[in-house]
Amino acid sequence: MPKSKRDKRISLTNTKKKGLELKQKLIQEVQDSVDKFSRIFLFSVDNMRNVKLKEVRNRWRHSRFFFGKNKVMSVALGRTREDEYRENLHQLSKKLTGNVGLLFTNEKKDDVMRWFDDFQDPDYARTGNKALFNYELDQGPLDQFPHSLEPQLRQLGLPTTLKKGVIHMIDDYTVCKEGQTLTPEQARILVSYYLEFLNLV
Repeated sequence: MPKSKRDKRISLTNTKKKGLELKQKLIQEVQDSVDKFSRIFLFSVDNMRNVKLKEVRNRWRHSRFFFGKNKVMSVALGRTREDEYRENLHQLSKKLTGNVGLLFTNEKKDDVMRWFDDFQDPDYARTGNKALFNYELDQGPLDQFPHSLEPQLRQLGLPTTLKKGVIHMIDDYTVCKEGQTLTPEQARILVSYYLEFLNLV
C-alpha cells in the first residue's frame, strides 16, 4: 500500500512557543495605554456574552478595553510600589481578580459613569438569571407556534395538546415568578415565546 502524503510526523521540538511573546505584547499594550489615556476604570461583568462586550467596545472605539489575563495585566501595572509602572497603579493591580477588565479613556469620569449607568441592552433569559417579573400562560390556543413545536413545548413541562393542528394549553401555567432563579427549561420557554413574539411584530 502506498504511503499517504498526509501522514507526516512533526517533531514537537520544532514548534515555537507563543505564550511568552503574547504576554509581553499585552504588557506593552497596557503600559502604552497608561501613557496614552488620562483615566483608567476597573469594571466587572456578570454572566457576560462576547457579543455584548463587542458592542460596548464598538461604541467606545475612542478608548481601549482590556479583559482577561488578570495576572499579566497586574504585572504590566506593577504589583508592588517598587515595580509599579506609574504612581499608585499597584493599588489597581490588587483589584484585578475574577471577571474584571480595564477601560482606558480620556473621557470625563462623570460622562463614563453616566453612560454605563444608562446603558441597557436587552438579551434572552439565561439559566441562572433572576426572573424580572411573573410570567404566566393562559389556557387556550397558542396560535403563534407551529404544530411541529408541540412535542418540544410538552418536553419543557408545558401542559399542551394538539387539536386540529393547533397547539392548546390544557391549563393555566406559571413559567416563573419574580425573583426566582431560572432553570434551563424556564429559560428555553421564555426564549421561545420571545422569538415568536418578534416574528409576529
